[in-house]
Amino acid sequence: MNLLTGRNMVERSSKFLFVVVCSVLFMLILYQYVAPGMMNFGSPHGYALEDDADLFPTPDPHYVKKFYFPIRDLERTVDFEIKGDDVIVFLHIQKTGGTTFGRHLVQNVRLEVPCDCRPGQKKCTCYRPNRKETWLFSRFSTGWSCGLHADWTELTNCVPGVLNKKENRMKNQRKFYYITLLRDPVSRYLSEWRHVQRGATWKTSLHMCDGRTPTPEELPPCYDGTDWSGCTLQQFMDCPYNLANNRQVRMLADLSLVGCYNMSFIPEKKRAQVLLESAKKNLRDMAFFGLTEFQRKTQYLFERTFRLKFIRPFMQYNSTRAAGVDLDNDTIQRIEELNDLDMQLYDYARDLFQQRYMYKRQIERREQRLKNQPLFHFRRTPYDDPTSRDDGPESEGSRLPTEDYMNHIINRW
Repeated sequence: MNLLTGRNMVERSSKFLFVVVCSVLFMLILYQYVAPGMMNFGSPHGYALEDDADLFPTPDPHYVKKFYFPIRDLERTVDFEIKGDDVIVFLHIQKTGGTTFGRHLVQNVRLEVPCDCRPGQKKCTCYRPNRKETWLFSRFSTGWSCGLHADWTELTNCVPGVLNKKENRMKNQRKFYYITLLRDPVSRYLSEWRHVQRGATWKTSLHMCDGRTPTPEELPPCYDGTDWSGCTLQQFMDCPYNLANNRQVRMLADLSLVGCYNMSFIPEKKRAQVLLESAKKNLRDMAFFGLTEFQRKTQYLFERTFRLKFIRPFMQYNSTRAAGVDLDNDTIQRIEELNDLDMQLYDYARDLFQQRYMYKRQIERREQRLKNQPLFHFRRTPYDDPTSRDDGPESEGSRLPTEDYMNHIINRW
């Protein structure tokens, strides 16, 4: 009797153990299919495509594209290997919101090994998870290693050598992913004027090009003394050598194509055309660029491009120093004339930015529909198909001449 009872207990224990093992195996299999879409553990980059539709603006279905861009210019997802030799290089143009964005890069990115930012120090240490080498070249990680607010011409010629020197070894296998921010030219110009009015000079900028800095004759100063503090907007606009004029085009173009700062190298009209086309090409070929007026969309495109996630969402600040400047129509027109190349570049960049955002959102929506209802087929509409094109005048964001453009654009989100 005891023997029979013991045998029954063993059989019950075996069945119970079998059920437990099967349950565990079932949960493991279920985890493999479900968890990667819900948690960060499913991606080698620590990135998960979360349901964050409420965080980012809905694309405008009535947006009219102004420029034609092929898919290769709209698709921006790079295989950024933070444990490899890839480096993000941030080209920081003055008064475009680059300081805030730069802090996001060192303090707000969800990383396996976060940047080490210590109180009282201007720079953070942003090492790769597997070794003590930097994955980020920016003001708040490596400092102004190529000069104060180095431009495209300076960075592309300087960054590889600086990193080889810092890491004490030659390395030709690095991939450099250049990124930048742009801003509405009139707002940016006014913000720079207010900054200069308070005493900023950036006179320690090198402006290196073709192995040398510009001569005083090539780049005369706009003021006598140590700074230009207290200058009026009229004085700021009247200086023909003011680097604030068309700053965004100049800092994104390859200045070697026009003889650097030698204005007699090619005729003025030809120089302007070459600079603008070079800036457009370099911007288009960058891994990523954002627009100050569209913070959430900028966050979205960066996250999808590099498959990195920010911890806290970007905030849109409507109150800026440029917003507090009361201007008449003639003054605004004069600023637009002084920044004609920047105006054309921003018009081009804004359209490319909006098309990239719409393209990526459409792709994600389609993937989500297929994932949720894989047995159904959907009929494409012009807004479902990212390859559809409508050429015509741009309808979004028409400029209101007497108000701050950032407020206008934000209200149209």
